[in-house]
Amino acid sequence: MTAIAMKLPVDLFINNEFRPTIKRTTAINPATEETFAEIAAAEIADLNAAIESADQTFRQTWRDLTPGKRTDILFKIAAGIRANAEVIAQWEAEAIGKPISDARDEVALGARIFEYYAGAITKFFGHTIPVARGGFDFTIRQPLGVVAAIVPWNFPFPIACWKVAPALAAGNTVVLKPASLSPCTALALGQIVADAGLPAGALQVITGSGGAIGDALVTHPLIRKISFTGSTQIGARIMSLASKDIKRVSLELGGKSPNIVFADADLEKAATSSPMSVFANTGQDCCARSRTFVEASVYDRFVELFTNATKQIKVGDPLDDKTQVGPMVSTQQRQSVEEYIASANSSRRKILGAERPYPKGAYLNPTIILDADTSDRVWREEIFGPVVCIRRFTDEAQMINEVNASPYGLSGSLWTNDLKRALRVSRQVESGVLSINSHSSVHVEAPFGGFKQSGLGRDLGMQALEGFTELKNIYIAE
Repeated sequence: MTAIAMKLPVDLFINNEFRPTIKRTTAINPATEETFAEIAAAEIADLNAAIESADQTFRQTWRDLTPGKRTDILFKIAAGIRANAEVIAQWEAEAIGKPISDARDEVALGARIFEYYAGAITKFFGHTIPVARGGFDFTIRQPLGVVAAIVPWNFPFPIACWKVAPALAAGNTVVLKPASLSPCTALALGQIVADAGLPAGALQVITGSGGAIGDALVTHPLIRKISFTGSTQIGARIMSLASKDIKRVSLELGGKSPNIVFADADLEKAATSSPMSVFANTGQDCCARSRTFVEASVYDRFVELFTNATKQIKVGDPLDDKTQVGPMVSTQQRQSVEEYIASANSSRRKILGAERPYPKGAYLNPTIILDADTSDRVWREEIFGPVVCIRRFTDEAQMINEVNASPYGLSGSLWTNDLKRALRVSRQVESGVLSINSHSSVHVEAPFGGFKQSGLGRDLGMQALEGFTELKNIYIAE
């Protein structure tokens, strides 16, 4: 595959070509506070043209392309991602402050996602059903049409891939709307899929403010489904708008994930691995284990180990291979997090960290808040920053009630060596994803999504393919 020749500033990517635009906005590198790119700002006319073209491509080309040909193209897309991995990772690091080592891992994840769905195309099928009246009854899966994929700024490239790949594999065409803070790698994906032979119009990339074009995208009559990852507030608005013409919706929204540690756990492993379960990506992760519950008999030792491990985390330049935590995405986001920390400080909770380690850049040190009250904002609300609250518990049932008192239910971790307890507590915790003796949340092969206000529907796994299709039942009489 050829290397990306795309240049910055970035233009709109419509029908497999870049189109210049007059309206632009500025992206700021959060580490240096300097301009990283001038970003194209799509207007309603651009959006309409992209959607109409995607619909035409769906009906004339992509929907009826044989599974074998779709498989070949998706494998070529994966190869293109791997060939351009370093460029994509560099752009991700500069645009949002993601450590370069993390960015490289996420680009590799994007390639694996396309490879998985390339292989899944010929393994996704319906069923035959022996109906009571005789005859032959069977089901087939059919693509929806044009789907909108709206992705956030915290994991822009892998989330774009895990929406685009299954949608294309199922036979849909896609209009991809990246966050205005992180559009460049979505545009790179657009060029890669074009180089791989994806028909013009099958993937359209529309950049710019969601406030300017978001409603028009969601309500356009040719859009059959919206797959959205982002805040619960915006997800609720999308769901409301989509309800007017019964569009299909999948939503992966906020989280306030628990990390539960019982006294019988491998305490050193649990405590030393837990800091990066919440501070990775500078805490800007809906799966961040930001509420930690520790059994009282091991609480002090856990806090000691956790604090020592946190002090070893390297906060610094995202382009440095040794950096584990970079800056926050913007100084505005950091200010929001500092306001949360101040609210805990005013209620006299014990706080470790919370400093700005550098005079320039949107940096904030990992912060530990001990014994926060369950009524505190820092305990109840999604902070989306490098802040963890640690509480002790003595009663399992009461602890589970506190875990489930959150309106969110996305992910979480459970540490114990008691298999019966692991199964019992796992069933009772209200979350879509739960890891036992681990902090892993995302697997390409497994469904990912949440309970309650953390969303509905599932990304990844074969379940994502189901979500991008309609199930049709066909009956043939004898």
